[in-house]
Formats: sequence, C-alpha cells, structure tokens
Amino acid sequence: MKQLEVLYFAWVRERIGIPKEQITTDAATVSDLIAELSAREERYALAFQDMAVVKVAIDQTLSTLDAPLEGAREIAIFPPMTGG
Repeated sequence: MKQLEVLYFAWVRERIGIPKEQITTDAATVSDLIAELSAREERYALAFQDMAVVKVAIDQTLSTLDAPLEGAREIAIFPPMTGG
C-alpha cells in the first residue's frame, strides 16, 4: 500500500468536486489508479470516462498512463493545456 496525494485541475476538479485528496492504493500504474478511482463513485467515472482528453503528471513530471507509481508521492490529473 502506498499513500498518494492526488490533485485535480480544471474540469476534472469540477466533475469530481474536490481539488485534491490523500489516498491509499495498491495501484501499480497511473492507469490502475484511474480505474480504482473510477470504480469509487459516478463522479470519478464521469471525470475519467475519456482518458484521451486527460493528462497526468507524477511528482510534477508529465507522465503516461502506463507509468509506474513506485516511489511517487503526488499525481496530478488535468486536461490538456492550450497556449495563446
């Protein structure tokens, strides 16, 4: 079991209803964590229904969904950003 701080940004945060939370998980990868969160409640399932439009960062480094969580302390989940 590992303790992680999960941060939610923009419309992901709006759908889930909180900006961050501390969780305890056995998830091995980001994808495993997303599946675990999605199974919790409908609001998580709605936020993560289309992972093609969601980005993740592990300890402030942009990562992929298959990235391992070993040693991670923080996971940020957010929509792609646009410049202007």
